[in-house]
Amino acid sequence: WLADYASHNVSAKTFERYSEIINNHLSPSLGHHSLQKLQPLHIQGYYTDALKSGRRDGGGGLSARTVLHHHRVLHGALAQAVRWQLLVRNPTDAVEPPRPRHREMTALDEEATVELLEAARSSRLYRPIFMAVTTGLRRGEILALRWDRVDLDQSVVSVQQVLEQTKGGLGFKQPKTARGRRTVALPPLIVDELKRHRKEQAQHRLMMGPAFEDHGLVFPEPDGRPWAPNKLSSAFAALTRRACIKRLRFHDLRHSHATQLLKQGIHPKVVSERLGHATVAITLDTYSHVLPGMQEEAAESIDAALRKAIASGNEGRQS
Repeated sequence: WLADYASHNVSAKTFERYSEIINNHLSPSLGHHSLQKLQPLHIQGYYTDALKSGRRDGGGGLSARTVLHHHRVLHGALAQAVRWQLLVRNPTDAVEPPRPRHREMTALDEEATVELLEAARSSRLYRPIFMAVTTGLRRGEILALRWDRVDLDQSVVSVQQVLEQTKGGLGFKQPKTARGRRTVALPPLIVDELKRHRKEQAQHRLMMGPAFEDHGLVFPEPDGRPWAPNKLSSAFAALTRRACIKRLRFHDLRHSHATQLLKQGIHPKVVSERLGHATVAITLDTYSHVLPGMQEEAAESIDAALRKAIASGNEGRQS
C-alpha cells in the first residue's frame, strides 16, 4: 500500500508520516497476522495496548489523538485492499477507535495581536507574523509565497504553493485541495508593510551581491534561500518565551485571524475562502466556539427587524 498507492497519492510529508506509523507501530504489532486472518479484535487489542504502552521510548502510552491517526492510516490501507480484492471486507469498520478530547484552540484578540507584533518588531519574524494575522495563510504558504504572486496595486496575493519540510529536505508543492489555491485580499496595513519589505529586500539583495540566491521569495532566509518551516517555528517559540506568551504556535495566528473575522460578523463562507478550507463545514466545525455570541446577535437582529415590521404594520392599520 505504501509503495503502490500512498507514494503516488499523498504529499512527501504525509508519506513520511504514514511510513513512520506503519514501520514503527502497525507492522511490529499487527504484521504477524496474515491479511486474510486479521480480525477486528486484533486491531482493537492493538489500540488498547498502544494507549497503555505504545511509546517507543518506553515512557507509557500514546495519546488518543495519535492512536486515532494510526486507525485512519490502517483503515485507508485496508480499504484499498478491499478495492484490490485482497479482502472481502475491511476489519477496521468493526473497530471503535479512541476519541480524543477536544483540544482548546488558542486565538489572540486584537489587543493581544498588537502586543505580539510589538514584541516581534525588531526581528525578521515581524512581517511573517503580520502576514499570518492579517490573511490567515498557513506557515508553509507564507514561506512559499513569491513576489510574482503578490499584487500590491490590487491588494491581493495568489496562494499557489506550499513549502514542505521532510527528512529529504525542503520542497515546494501545490496546496492539497483546489480551494487551497486561492486569491486572498490584503488589508491596507499589510500592503504598506509589504511595500516597505520589498524595498528593504531589494537593498539587501544588492548589498549581498552574488551571495544572494534569488528565488523570488517574499520571506526567505537572509541569503535568499527558502526559510525552513521548522526554523521559523523554533524562532517563533523563542520569541513567545521572551515575550512571556504561553501556549502559542505560529499556526494559532491563522486561528486568530479567523476568530477575529467571525466575531466581527464576517460571513463564514468568506472566512472559509480566505483560509482555503475545502468546505464551509470545516470552518464552522473548527470555529464553532465563536458562534454562541454570533447566535445571540442573530437573535437580537431578527427581533429588532420583526419589531420594526410589527410597529410599521400597527401604524398602517391605525391610519
